[in-house]
Amino acid sequence: MSAAPLVGYSSSGSEDEDEAEAGAQARPGTGGCWRTQSPLPSQRLPVPDSVLHMFLDTEEEPEDDREKHGGRVRTFPHERGNWATHVYVPYETGEEFLDLLDMLLPHAQTYVPRLVQMEAFHLSLSQSVVLRHHWILPFVQALKDRMATFPRFFFTANRVKIYTNQEKTRTFVGLEVTSGHAQFLDLVSEVDRVMEEFDLTTFYQDPSFHVSLAWCVGDARLPLEGRCLRELQLG
Repeated sequence: MSAAPLVGYSSSGSEDEDEAEAGAQARPGTGGCWRTQSPLPSQRLPVPDSVLHMFLDTEEEPEDDREKHGGRVRTFPHERGNWATHVYVPYETGEEFLDLLDMLLPHAQTYVPRLVQMEAFHLSLSQSVVLRHHWILPFVQALKDRMATFPRFFFTANRVKIYTNQEKTRTFVGLEVTSGHAQFLDLVSEVDRVMEEFDLTTFYQDPSFHVSLAWCVGDARLPLEGRCLRELQLG
């Protein structure tokens, strides 16, 4: 789930400044009587520039700077109040996995130098979907309720495979699951039921469960598939 953005709120309305203007003032006069003094001309203090420009950014659409996130392209436009959401199983790396990664990635980079290692490793159980902020807690609770009694299982991911996202804007080198596929399908079935409850997109019909090792911007299947893929698999 994505991190909470900072949201600035502009003032809902200014105070009635007329109330702050000078009005009739009563002052002691000769003979113990009160006399009314004419109001002084009102003079408003200048508003500092820092205050005038405080909330300008809150009225503008967030800038989609691709350089800040490795050149990745949004799969859907940003909209205030929407949260990009993704259900996955985190994969905790061991020494053998890291040794394999150290061997595979440099070889793949000889074909596609712009490949970079994933920052974290996981197996996806859903597509990226959009949640409204007030859906987050009930959505998470619904997932917990369905997963609470699901038994643990072992799986193996040892087949190198090349993947792209649906828009073909990113390419991934991954390890495909070769055992445990049926159990992952059962997990996805439970996740899909929650998605349907919230009228969200369910997972792919025939998913290839995998752990992504590295990625790059663009469609790099042509240089990675074929000879490179055979060499990676043999390695």
